[in-house]
Amino acid sequence: MINLVKDTISNSDIDNLIDWLKTYPRLTKGPLTLELEKKWSEWIGVKYSVFCNSGSSANLLMLSAFVEQRRSERKKLKIVVPSVSWATDLAPVMQLGLRPILCDCNLDDLSIDLAHLEDIFIGYGSVDALLLVSVLGLVPDMDRIKTLCKKYNVPILEDACESMGSKYNGQNLGTFGDMSTFSTFFGHHISTIEGGFVSTDDKELYNLLLSLRSHGWDRDLDKESQDDLRKTWDVSGFESMYTFYYPGYNLRSTDLNAFIGIGQIDNLDEWGKIRERNFNMYQELIKNDYWKPKNNSNNFTSNFAYPIIHPDRNKIVKKLQDNDVEVRPLVCGSMGKQPFYIKQWGTIDLPHANEVDNYGLYVPNNPKLTEDEVVTVANLVNDVICKDTQ
Repeated sequence: MINLVKDTISNSDIDNLIDWLKTYPRLTKGPLTLELEKKWSEWIGVKYSVFCNSGSSANLLMLSAFVEQRRSERKKLKIVVPSVSWATDLAPVMQLGLRPILCDCNLDDLSIDLAHLEDIFIGYGSVDALLLVSVLGLVPDMDRIKTLCKKYNVPILEDACESMGSKYNGQNLGTFGDMSTFSTFFGHHISTIEGGFVSTDDKELYNLLLSLRSHGWDRDLDKESQDDLRKTWDVSGFESMYTFYYPGYNLRSTDLNAFIGIGQIDNLDEWGKIRERNFNMYQELIKNDYWKPKNNSNNFTSNFAYPIIHPDRNKIVKKLQDNDVEVRPLVCGSMGKQPFYIKQWGTIDLPHANEVDNYGLYVPNNPKLTEDEVVTVANLVNDVICKDTQ
């Protein structure tokens, strides 16, 4: 079996964890969570990060902080969500009572279609944020996206859950917006079993994220920030233990997960190189004249899985499955075709996203995937594609 993803947690990681557990440490969120957040922030290139219990929770937390920062505006915020994204990009927008506006994808890197995005910015009068998703580690044209968002005064929130280590002109994805999210679930670039980050350079947002992660109280804030809140609301030190300033959650992870993550970060550079090597091999070997992702040589693609769009998708899927190769639909296809969106907003047809929905799949890429396995997968795909063109 050629697996789609493989566990990045090694036997030695487990052995180290067992040794640490034998010291009978604190397991709930504590000093190791702070150490992981600091190490992650330094690696990705931001000032602050908040570790939580999943990448999906990170999206919810990011959007909740964005809403809380604008609560005084007392309006229903409009958020642009890519049609090719993940369920928990769109779901928290709906759960928080915001207005989602689905944007079509482009067929270069599968991120947002900039022409459609500008039509949205113009047509809706004002848009409050763009939730930008970099799909499968493919690198969007960040200069054009930033220019367009600056023109219409639209903040960028990044979901880089599939793109840890991908770079645009040398800069890590997840460092271009006001906030960004990452996933550390099994099979992602690194794993903490379950987990995720929200990262930002904004101290105010950081404090909001810390409080919202843990019930809405002030316990995780620095003393100056605590004192400001307590003075504003006339809260004593004793009362502060159960005073809640924001409508928060419990999205914390644990020091057990953090212990694993601290060691995983050390592997990111090497694992990213393997993912890009595999991506480039697929690009060269797969003879898909119908569609291939565009690849700018100035970028670094820490590819999560290799995407394929082809009218013979079902034949390709069957060929791969019959030969013990794991394969999946290309993310969620079009979010406009998902039942939970249709029930509230009706069906929306977006031509590029529909093509992804109808013809898209992705094949394995992970740090343990060998070059021979890449060749095997490519040959199986070509067996279908080339046969139908002869």
